[in-house]
This record gives sequence, C-alpha cells and structure tokens, in this order.
Amino acid sequence: MMHSGLLVFLWLLAVAGLQFIDLGTLTLVLAASVIAAARHAPARGKRLVKRVRFILIAIVILFAGFTPGEAIFVDWPAISPSREGMVLAYEHAARVLVVVLFVALLMEYLPAPRLVGALHALLRPLRPLGVPADRVAVRTLLVLRFVEAEKPPRWDHWISDDSNDLHEAIAVERQAFGTLDRVVIALLALSTCVLLW
Repeated sequence: MMHSGLLVFLWLLAVAGLQFIDLGTLTLVLAASVIAAARHAPARGKRLVKRVRFILIAIVILFAGFTPGEAIFVDWPAISPSREGMVLAYEHAARVLVVVLFVALLMEYLPAPRLVGALHALLRPLRPLGVPADRVAVRTLLVLRFVEAEKPPRWDHWISDDSNDLHEAIAVERQAFGTLDRVVIALLALSTCVLLW
C-alpha cells in the first residue's frame, strides 16, 4: 500500500486543485464525491456533513441573500435571492462539501494513528524552520478523536497527569517508502519540472 504521507500529500494536492476548477467540473467532482462517500464511507460522510451543516447554511444565506444581481423572484425583489448569489452560494458550498467528503474518504482508509504518522512525516523536513512536528501530530490526533467520537469526550481527561491517552497518542505509526511510493514521487517531480519548463 502507498505510504500514508504520500497519500495525504496527494490529497492536499487534490484539495488545492479543487479551488481552480470551473463550475461544470466542480459539479462532476461533487457528484463523484457523493457517490464515493456513499459507497465507501457512508456513516463517516453523513456525520461530517452533518457537522458542517450550519457552515453550509451560512454560505447560502450570505451569498444568495446579499450578492447584488438579478432577483429570482421578480415579484418580491426585496426578499428574493439573486441569480448571481445563488451561483456563488452553490460554488462555495460545493467546494466545502467536496473537501468534507474527501476528508471522510481519507479517514476511512487511513486510521487516525497512520493519518497522524503521515502528517508527522510531511512536517519532519520543516523542523529546521521551527515547525514542531511532534506537537502538531499529537494535537491532530486529539482533534481527530474528538471529531470521530459519537459523544464528544472530555478534554480535561486527556490532559490530566494520570491519563494514559496522551502517551498513547504520541505512539503514531511510522512507515518506510516502498517502490510504488518512489515511482509516484518521481512522476510528481517530473510533472512539476514539465509545468515549470
């Protein structure tokens, strides 16, 4: 299986690329993400979408209600959302939904210790710049446990002196790079050189 750090890096590239696609492509990606999450991560996908529902509602209200443009309901222009605002609301809400579904799929295939180990591997080269890879990894694992829990756990239990959870959190999984990983890295490097050329 591919190295967790490489999977997370590819995931980050996909999320970054999502910001540059047009509306039609975004719709296709959204549909594909919904289908993939419904098939491979139904419970986690529903839970994560439910937790961002108020953000989605706020996006729709802010963009659809306050963007100037042509009123959809011409008989009630004072309370009607604009067509331009609805397009913007859909675009921003769709990007949020796709990212959330990407997170659900990533977490479905990478258990929390491997996911945090991947983050640790990605941040390790930044240590000379003062980035505390160990601290970021541990805090990320605590956040993931909070997000994954059906009932939010008590944070004070995790940080108490007599708790073993924090010590357990530090034991993230480490992996070595395999042949497939080296091939993917080489292809990414080659693609970058071609784009920069």
